[in-house]
Amino acid sequence: MTTAFLRHVLLSTIALIFAIEAAHPAELIGAVPNREQWSLNGKWRYIVDVYQGGSFGFSPVWRDAQATNKSDRVEYDFENSGTLYVPCDWNSQDDKLLYFEGKIWYRKKFDRPPAARGKRLFLYFDGANYDTKVYLNGREIGGHEGGFTPFNFEITADVRDGENTLIVSVNATRYGDGIPGKVTDWWNYGGLTRDVRLIAVPQAFISNFRLQLKPGSASAASGWVQLNGEALPDSVEVRIDELGVQQSFSVNKDGLALLELDLEGVQRWTPQDPKLYEVALAAGADRVADQIGFRTIETRGADLLLNGESVFLRGVSLHEEEPTRGGRAWSMADAEKLLGYAQEMNCNFVRLAHYPHNENIVRLADKLGLMLWCEQPLYWGIDWKNRTVLQKAKRMFGEQIARDGNRAAVIIWSICNETGRNDDRNRFLTAVADHVRSLDDTRLLSAALKPDNDHTSGSDRVLRFSDPLGEQLDVIAFNEYVGWYNGLPDRCREKRFEIKFNKPLIVSEFGGGALAGNHADRETRWSEEFQEWLYEETIPMLETIPQLRGTSPWILVDFRSPLRQLPAIQDGWNRKGLISERGERKKAFYVMKDWYEEKAK
Repeated sequence: MTTAFLRHVLLSTIALIFAIEAAHPAELIGAVPNREQWSLNGKWRYIVDVYQGGSFGFSPVWRDAQATNKSDRVEYDFENSGTLYVPCDWNSQDDKLLYFEGKIWYRKKFDRPPAARGKRLFLYFDGANYDTKVYLNGREIGGHEGGFTPFNFEITADVRDGENTLIVSVNATRYGDGIPGKVTDWWNYGGLTRDVRLIAVPQAFISNFRLQLKPGSASAASGWVQLNGEALPDSVEVRIDELGVQQSFSVNKDGLALLELDLEGVQRWTPQDPKLYEVALAAGADRVADQIGFRTIETRGADLLLNGESVFLRGVSLHEEEPTRGGRAWSMADAEKLLGYAQEMNCNFVRLAHYPHNENIVRLADKLGLMLWCEQPLYWGIDWKNRTVLQKAKRMFGEQIARDGNRAAVIIWSICNETGRNDDRNRFLTAVADHVRSLDDTRLLSAALKPDNDHTSGSDRVLRFSDPLGEQLDVIAFNEYVGWYNGLPDRCREKRFEIKFNKPLIVSEFGGGALAGNHADRETRWSEEFQEWLYEETIPMLETIPQLRGTSPWILVDFRSPLRQLPAIQDGWNRKGLISERGERKKAFYVMKDWYEEKAK
């Protein structure tokens, strides 16, 4: 990474994080798990705002009005309202809210931590779906649009000694100019779905930093440190004690320090040995540390190279849904369960579909040695002509990269899934691709696309792929469902592929549905035997593709979807999972497990 490139990355990231909201969040703080912090998780009072008016009886909800005598008229009351757990979606906490997609007002009272006095204090949300407005002690602090990326606000001037009242409205309405659009094939879980916390920092502090190996290098690393505040220190110290690294770097007038280090003797991160190093930074009164793995990921022709060596991605797709409790997954325990399933199936790769998953699962993948495909929900129905939507997409990627830029597990940024081809879409996604590359040149770019003659056109013997978006990608990927959406599984035997691009290929989705425990002959759709047969026929078909470098069947676990309404089979669940929502392994799970065991040899 050149000095000019690094400066461009920082300025672009900061500008785009600020670009959308009128009352926008502060510059995003990085390395959050390692900061001084206090959790605001737990029970929050809530009020449902069906008409999304923001007030009842002409009194705004954010004022938290209280009746002071028997004659006062106040037509809402947080004190006697119900409670919701945070973090958690509201849909899975109350049957009455299962299908609710409107606005809910949350309230939490807290005292300023004594240890935070004299420091700057930030309110940090790991994620809230979808449109969020934040009020503290009767004043609007700001807002954020987007359901899956973090955001924070400085509240130093607004927080009081003693009790503080935090009110947050979250609106899960699906918008035509939203990301995702109005129709998705997953449940629209609303609310404060991830951790909420207070973070204390010195007056001048390290807001974020990045340190990665340069592409193609075994030991040369580069990156940056961004400081925030007045009277900034003039240098930043970087230490990696295990490698004997201790080096100081000057800070420019914008608070930016550019890093260049020789990590002689570094052990590179691999799935077999996911080595993480403690990287410690010091600037003035601030100290920040993070656990970072160092690796390179590149392509050469149709080959995919991890640390310069060919790698096959034994993957699976995954939604951020807890399979047995139900609802949005958010905790480290949830991450351990889901990634444990993937490891049991002999995976070394997980596609986190179709949006940024919570930070716990990304950090756990770092420790377990599971490579990750991470994406934004640029999916069906995006308004490709709308420049405001494009700016939202860029900002969301900026927030995702700001959070996960130091995670060795993340090897691919995906810019879309199953989007129809047209000139507007091509221009939009080319701009997104250029933007993502401007922020991060250490990872590969891909997208889950469709063959030219997609899975509904069953008569063609040749599946062709020539999507012009492929020119913008490092890794080609497409979803195919031969034997499920057309014909029976044995149709796989007659198919062959013609792919325009000499690039690595990942088959990002394939498979079909089965209800766990539904057993019949293999030609009975929705039986475990049909799904097993489909996988047995699909794998040999895919292995005929010379440039195949990975697969990611759809999907690891059954998940809720309002599009799936077949009584007694789907009942609101997408049944393509290899594991049921009760944790039952279907027969196709073992087909994939055995194939991946062979591929790992």
